[in-house]
Amino acid sequence: MSAKSVLHHEDSKKINIVDRLSRHLDKGIPAKAAVSYLQMLKKWIPSEPVIHIDDSDVVKPDGYKFESLGIVRDGSESTSSKNVYKKGYHVTEACVLTGNNHPVSIFSRIHSSAEKDYKSANTITFDAIEQGTTLFRKATFAMDRGYDDNKMFLKLDELGQEYVIRLTAKRKLLYHNKWTPATELRDRRKGKIKTSVFYKGKDHEAYLSHVKVQITASRKNIYLVLVYGITEHPMMLATNKEIKSKEDVIKVARTYFSRWKIEEYFRCKKQMFQFENFRVRKLCAINALNFYITLCMAFLAMISMESESNALKVAIIKTADPVKEKVFFCYYRLAKGISGILSYAKEGVRLWFRTKRPAYRQLCLKLVA
Repeated sequence: MSAKSVLHHEDSKKINIVDRLSRHLDKGIPAKAAVSYLQMLKKWIPSEPVIHIDDSDVVKPDGYKFESLGIVRDGSESTSSKNVYKKGYHVTEACVLTGNNHPVSIFSRIHSSAEKDYKSANTITFDAIEQGTTLFRKATFAMDRGYDDNKMFLKLDELGQEYVIRLTAKRKLLYHNKWTPATELRDRRKGKIKTSVFYKGKDHEAYLSHVKVQITASRKNIYLVLVYGITEHPMMLATNKEIKSKEDVIKVARTYFSRWKIEEYFRCKKQMFQFENFRVRKLCAINALNFYITLCMAFLAMISMESESNALKVAIIKTADPVKEKVFFCYYRLAKGISGILSYAKEGVRLWFRTKRPAYRQLCLKLVA
């Protein structure tokens, strides 16, 4: 994030502004602010929270001075047939859905395998899971194929959490006392439960089926939920949530498909807040800056929860001048509207706050005989 975008009316040179901001960010994330933020989020979350965990990347291809800069897969340029790797950092994010189904972050960490004493990406993911468990006691964790790992299933079982995890084609499941490839179970069946799901910005008709199996890791009974009609190969979802009716099957599928919100969350973070365009070089400072962006995203979530007649929300959306009247993910237009309103500010941020000065006693002279 450029210094120019932070302070428009500074007379100092840009390099001096960056150095000053860097010194403050090097102090890290204020502990009280982090605790206060999480306590505030708890008020927005429904009684049965859904937590999405996903990995992204921050690419710095021309960076040389950044601390512990590693090599990451560039998600914006990689395809299913070709992976593109560049210098950068990994980002592990855990987002929980609010009452109006908008994502807010409960865990966000920028990390690199080049760090000293770095253990593994799984260790960071476990930290994210433990953060969600501490915050909500019990939740449903929704994850994509990259998390189809025996260690992940064991960790969630150990913490007593529910999950919906998409399986890879390599996964084997215990079915009728025989280890069977998940793909074989998938190909034996056809979806009998018809429902609509929202996927990649569009409504789709899907056909669902389910079967009771056991996972390699814990040998506990779980369900394999199969989703036909959306992708080339039917999706395979593993869940330990209880299934007693077709409504339960539909709920599991929709829980997984709601994960597109965290993908939009990442995209919005990069586009609206120039997430990859930071100048600070130390990982501690980079993570502190990431925390402040997280607060901004949470502010957008708070505005989105207001009623459509709320005066502030009406003014923000009017300033954004949106093309579509309604959208499923409103963070972009809210961020654009707020940016448009603040662009009219004629003074710097220092005039928005009253300066606190210490009270000095009146100077008095004492005569000594």
